[in-house]
Amino acid sequence: MPRPARVVVIGAGIGGLAAACALRRAGAEVSVHEQAPAIREVGAGIQITPNGVKALRGLGLEEGILRLGFRPKAIWGLDGISGREMFRTPLEDSPRLYGAPYLQVHRADLQALLMQGAAGGAISLGQRCAGIRTEGAVAVARFDDGTEVEADLVVGADGIHSAVRRATFGNEPARYTGTMCWRGIVPFERPDYDLVAPCTTVWNGPHGHVVTYWIRGGTGVNIVAVHETAAWQDESWSARSTREEMMAAYPGWNPRMLALLDKAEDIFKWGLFDREPMPRWSKGRVTLLGDAAHAMLPFLSQGAAMALEDGYVLGREIGRAGTEGVEAALAAYEAARVPRTSQVLLRARAQGRKNHLTSPSARLWRDAVYFIKGVLNPQKTGLGGDWLYEHDVTAHS
Repeated sequence: MPRPARVVVIGAGIGGLAAACALRRAGAEVSVHEQAPAIREVGAGIQITPNGVKALRGLGLEEGILRLGFRPKAIWGLDGISGREMFRTPLEDSPRLYGAPYLQVHRADLQALLMQGAAGGAISLGQRCAGIRTEGAVAVARFDDGTEVEADLVVGADGIHSAVRRATFGNEPARYTGTMCWRGIVPFERPDYDLVAPCTTVWNGPHGHVVTYWIRGGTGVNIVAVHETAAWQDESWSARSTREEMMAAYPGWNPRMLALLDKAEDIFKWGLFDREPMPRWSKGRVTLLGDAAHAMLPFLSQGAAMALEDGYVLGREIGRAGTEGVEAALAAYEAARVPRTSQVLLRARAQGRKNHLTSPSARLWRDAVYFIKGVLNPQKTGLGGDWLYEHDVTAHS
């Protein structure tokens, strides 16, 4: 009887933990190695679109995420200066249209849920990957404390500055996109929908946009404020900022939006980076997933969903192929994931340009297209995410 595949996952973020869940469910022996000394509450809100919820369903975690998630009524696009409605994409019918709801959660809550799903495998903290090599049918991960771990497969889920990617494909730097971002949370004792609509609200303006949405049962509003600048080039999630610095980037913007920004707490900032799509993610017994494979801008809210889909597909293909068919499994994984994630990456980049138009005529044309699409089919206006949401990674077997 063949033994279970042994898999080492580098990185305990959303993608790494999703892969660990999927691989465990497929019968693999999985160990996760994270460079941070502790799993902390990193980040703030995160949107899980219906395709991401279906991936969680495939991981056996749908019930948990439904308990944690806030369900927005729509994606609501507003002019950042005048407050005029640009588009409204209804979301309440998502379960019927796409097979799952659209959810908004705190990143830490999603990470905790995934850790529960991966609990049967070892999670080692404080282990920074220092190198990867392949020796025949064995992949070896080396850590900066001098330890080495052998496996049938090493998975690089270690983010945009992936050590696994660097060791496997070379040191191609990520591209600063000319935009940076603030994040913060406005706490509420109870939901105030008169002040903040129960929607994913996108305030679009010249050189930037601001996204707000409810999390944790309506006890907080997550703020993501995007601003074009050539001066900021640090993508760290842990750089602290101030309310005053954030608000100074939006002079003359809508007073209602600015009033919400003025209530934000614990504000952080980071630069937004991405890369060109990769034609392949694997070499020998080493592969990538999530931001390590396809770092993308957040303008379609697909970073988490793509990582969840990656993790599910990788586990499925390794489960099918077993120890003796790792290379074939990785080929099937790439065939399923590279085209889709490449398309999302490029469309997210294009959406950012559309959000930040400065020319009055270009903005008028964009808004007219939004209006026409909204009349013909509201699911195709605004971000036009219906093609993303309808995808069911668990059905593509």
